[in-house]
Amino acid sequence: MITGAFGASAQTATPLASYADADGWIDVQAMTCAQLAGTYQEDADMLTTWYSGWYNGLAKKHMINVKRGKDLEHQVIVYCKANPDKKVIQAIGVVLKDKRAELGIKMK
Repeated sequence: MITGAFGASAQTATPLASYADADGWIDVQAMTCAQLAGTYQEDADMLTTWYSGWYNGLAKKHMINVKRGKDLEHQVIVYCKANPDKKVIQAIGVVLKDKRAELGIKMK
């Protein structure tokens, strides 16, 4: 059985493409935790990888730490499970803020 990002069965999972506009674009700033939770696991993985690239690009980082990325993805999913009404970018912000605090990283 294929499951969604949060364990939803394949019959109830929604393809990520269904959130796209007529031209195929998804507004990633509007994407909710509930939408992330309701899509297929491989779609959730792809989307969180895209977000990672977006944030790393903004920070002018050009490398990926696969283990850390998977850990942060898991933390975003846990946060989203508890907060389905939040935006995914809000969930990522909370997780990154917590991770920076844990590592002692201060932002300017």
